[in-house]
Amino acid sequence: MDFLVLFLFYLASVVIGLVLICVCSKTHSLKGLARGGAQIFCCVIPECLQRAMHRLLHYLFHTRNHTFIVLHLVLQGMVYTEYTWEVFGYCQELEFSLYYLLLPYLLLLVNLFSFTLTCVTNPGIITKANELLFLHVYEFDEVMFPKNVRCSTCDLRKPARSKHCSVCNWCVHRFDHHCVWVNNCIGAWNIRYFLIYLLTLTASAATVAIVSTTFLIHLVVMSDLYQETYVDDLGHLHVMDTVFLIQYLFLTFPRIVFMLGFVVVLSFLLGGYLCFALYLAATNQTTNEWYKGDWAWCQRCPLVARPPSAEPQVHRNIHSHGLRSNLQEIFLPAFPCHGRKKQE
Repeated sequence: MDFLVLFLFYLASVVIGLVLICVCSKTHSLKGLARGGAQIFCCVIPECLQRAMHRLLHYLFHTRNHTFIVLHLVLQGMVYTEYTWEVFGYCQELEFSLYYLLLPYLLLLVNLFSFTLTCVTNPGIITKANELLFLHVYEFDEVMFPKNVRCSTCDLRKPARSKHCSVCNWCVHRFDHHCVWVNNCIGAWNIRYFLIYLLTLTASAATVAIVSTTFLIHLVVMSDLYQETYVDDLGHLHVMDTVFLIQYLFLTFPRIVFMLGFVVVLSFLLGGYLCFALYLAATNQTTNEWYKGDWAWCQRCPLVARPPSAEPQVHRNIHSHGLRSNLQEIFLPAFPCHGRKKQE
């Protein structure tokens, strides 16, 4: 049973790593690396397996499906089951503060609530009924979002800061990105729930990691393990070092140590992405706009080859009006209620 749990944690870590690599590969600097890696795999993997892998990746990342929602809930359930089954019980025996031990559950409740809202909330789908409303929400900058442009798929006039999602097949107001973990676009009407979801998910992973680390350290201090000695394979006597201590704890509490490693890595990954999302919120940018702005900067770079006659257009963020206004725009989006009534 222990080996099955460890294998599932390992498999989940690989899947999360692959998803993050796929997300990162959207940047221009990593696209070439991703293509190079794909060419190498094409040389060693049979064509039938390549086609099967292509169909699988297309299903996972280019169609709406609940695969990552189920994986998300399974991972969260595994972590909290292990935390409840072993860490919580051991910490109670060691008389840890009950409020300290219950904090991860409080974060879990808020996280699941915001996760559900992010999944089911309309992100700001643009239709014929509400198209005119959204055209007047944001100003066109004539660089990244020119005026009088129609969506080639929906045949709707594209409001500023909108984008057609190729996965969901609709245009979204203030489009940020499509998130496979919630099986929904992140737009003007659910970005606030997504930020709360991301914040509580990071905090819950970090809290579980802190409690588990505190338990193991407390256990080592109480049992004086750091003062013990051990004999190696050659019969030499050694004082307990950090590597041997970790090995000992892993053999004694394998699931706790593996879970701890998993949530620590997850905390750093989520923490980095959370900082990026908060930066975008504070500067009133979307992921889509940051990505386009990054490409516009590359076009102005003297090392990038372009036609001599081509004049690079300078993009300027015209939507940022200070930290307070930027955050208010996210948590109090423009015309959400009126837009929903029009859509219905």
